Amino acid sequence: MRPRLARALSVAGALSLSAAVHGDPPPPSDLCTEVDTTQGATLSASRDLYCVVLTARPGLEGMSGVVELGIPHSPFGVAVDAAGRHLYDAALTLEGLPAAGDLGPYRHYVAWLTTPVFDPVINLGAVENGRQELGRIDLQKFMVLITAEDRTDGDDWAGRLVLRGASPSARMSPPDMQEFLLGATGVEEQPTAMDHGMHGGAEDGWPRPPMSSGLTMLPALMALDAPATSPFLPEGAVEDLPLARPRDVVRLQDGGTLDLEAGLVRRRIRSQDYVMYGFNGQYPGPLIHVDEAATITVRFTNNVDWPTTIHWHGLRIDNSSDGVPGITQDPVAPGETFEYSVRFDDPGIYWYHPHHREDILKDLGLYGNMLVEPEEPDYYGPADREEVLMLDDFLMGPGGPLPFGRDRATHALMGRFGNLMLVNGEPDYALTVGAGTVVRFYLTNVSNTRTFNLSLQGARLKVVGTDVGAFEREEWVESVVLGPAERYVVHARFEDPGTFRMLNRVQGIDHLAGSFFDEVDTLGTVTVEAPSQGSGASGAGVAFGTLRANVQAAREIALYREYFDDPVDHELTFTLEADSLPFVVDRLMRFDSAYFHPVEWSGTMPMMNWNSTSREVRWILRDPADGGENMDLSWRFQVGDVVKIRLHNERRSFHAMQHPFHIHGQRFLVLAKNGTPNRNLAWKDTVLLPVGSTVDILLEITNPGRWMAHCHISEHLESGMRTVFTVEPQGGS
Repeated sequence: MRPRLARALSVAGALSLSAAVHGDPPPPSDLCTEVDTTQGATLSASRDLYCVVLTARPGLEGMSGVVELGIPHSPFGVAVDAAGRHLYDAALTLEGLPAAGDLGPYRHYVAWLTTPVFDPVINLGAVENGRQELGRIDLQKFMVLITAEDRTDGDDWAGRLVLRGASPSARMSPPDMQEFLLGATGVEEQPTAMDHGMHGGAEDGWPRPPMSSGLTMLPALMALDAPATSPFLPEGAVEDLPLARPRDVVRLQDGGTLDLEAGLVRRRIRSQDYVMYGFNGQYPGPLIHVDEAATITVRFTNNVDWPTTIHWHGLRIDNSSDGVPGITQDPVAPGETFEYSVRFDDPGIYWYHPHHREDILKDLGLYGNMLVEPEEPDYYGPADREEVLMLDDFLMGPGGPLPFGRDRATHALMGRFGNLMLVNGEPDYALTVGAGTVVRFYLTNVSNTRTFNLSLQGARLKVVGTDVGAFEREEWVESVVLGPAERYVVHARFEDPGTFRMLNRVQGIDHLAGSFFDEVDTLGTVTVEAPSQGSGASGAGVAFGTLRANVQAAREIALYREYFDDPVDHELTFTLEADSLPFVVDRLMRFDSAYFHPVEWSGTMPMMNWNSTSREVRWILRDPADGGENMDLSWRFQVGDVVKIRLHNERRSFHAMQHPFHIHGQRFLVLAKNGTPNRNLAWKDTVLLPVGSTVDILLEITNPGRWMAHCHISEHLESGMRTVFTVEPQGGS
């Protein structure tokens, strides 16, 4: 660990250093080495997911090749296009190729990209022994072929195939139907597929989860028993409860006080009323709007039927007010009150939520935003208006909300995916703007497990900020990827009149067919009105076309660049153990583990996911240096330390999936993904870690106390994926 840098750089020096770092492309990583021991680390990205080994045709065994699937630069945790297709920057290394003429009437070797059905076929150009860049790949299943050719500009290969290899995703295929349908599972009667309805089990009080339209699962999975816990939904006469109202904006000055009450509310969703939770009778809770450097007091009263706390997510707050039961405070029992002192050190968008059984309490409506106004004028650049949006999904069954597990979390494998998309608690978000308007969107993902890939039709987008402030430079983006608990600040300019959709577009997986399919959900609409006669472009509209550098962010981050290439101080592996799952689930998961997608975008296996609880599934944070796991980790730091940590999402676990990793009370920089340096930095408190990947972060230690770090998939948190580290005051213990 390095002591914190205690000098200052001038603005000009910071920007020139930033330009020097960003002016040249990052050096190529070497994803295809067996073990990456660079910078003192022992963990590396999975070759199994990020390398394609090329196999020589019979008789050509002396030739070999490998395609490295590098992750393109992205301001988000993964690089995808607007349709949710993962993007790779491919690099090819070839060895042992003889002169092409030795194989016949050929003069060149040519690389080709195609799909398993050979449509399309893309000419990647002439290749030779050694390393060469192949360019961008956006196909979900693909093959790379090397052929000997007489010419290099053909539309299809005509020569001799010498090397070939398939993408890791090509291993995904339908399971052996004979094994699963002919008694191996012990299921005598094979039920029919569900179609968003009840499926048996009424006697146990559990309605079965709905299946995605057009999909089904193996009959043995469809017949699974209910989770090993009793169902829970909040009780109350819905007609006696106040109708939840839209959130208030509460503007507080330094020293101000807010009374915040958690209680039952009546939620009306598309003309149906349900009993849920809300802060101050609102859904979401009040939007707390404060100035940077302010401190407020929040008097919290708990009037729900669970003990709980409030965590002030992303704030570098005093440890005693962090809201972690058993670590920083006792849970607030029903009917009791607790007082928090909430300090706002950094500009940006933050949020608050329970930190006890948040799989239930947060999902039922206990969440709200905090908007911290920057001290620096024009910190995010000009905009004509602001919209603060909380993105969520909610799981509805045929008769209303699907129950939760009373004694333990259900959906422990993949998290509780919802089938109803919500923006600020409502299923049909609507916005009206004038043509040419620049809107600043503050986006927060409050879902239990879903990663969003958000796009706006009819608008050009650029990302300007994230969790704890601004990026060094603004960037044009096609869509915005938000893992659970992440926030992004995005500017959108709507050019032409019309009605446009706000979309979540991803690539779902049909596990029964072993194939990808497009999933598109509409979260809301934006109506763009024609400009009034004589109105001209606003100042924000004129400035929108320029990608600004943020002087304040770049200057602050430049103070830490001398640490970027230092050795890794700590490593952390993300994995899981499963025990006593139903036979068919265990068997199918082992089959399915031939390939895990970097991000599990949606819940296309709802029965097996619903059936798993925190009793059968244990998610793990493990320190490979000493084998310590979860709450047995013993990391200790001192205020002023700067700590480099490598996070590794183990691909060969029972069921690997992405993890949004959140660290309380501090902030960090994402330095590299799979060994490739990050070209545009911003302070974060949550980072999305795709399957099989490594992410290097630089953690700035400024805040003493005992702090939690955990996966922000609510069901993974409830299934053990959390730890606590200790920060001692500077110069003392």
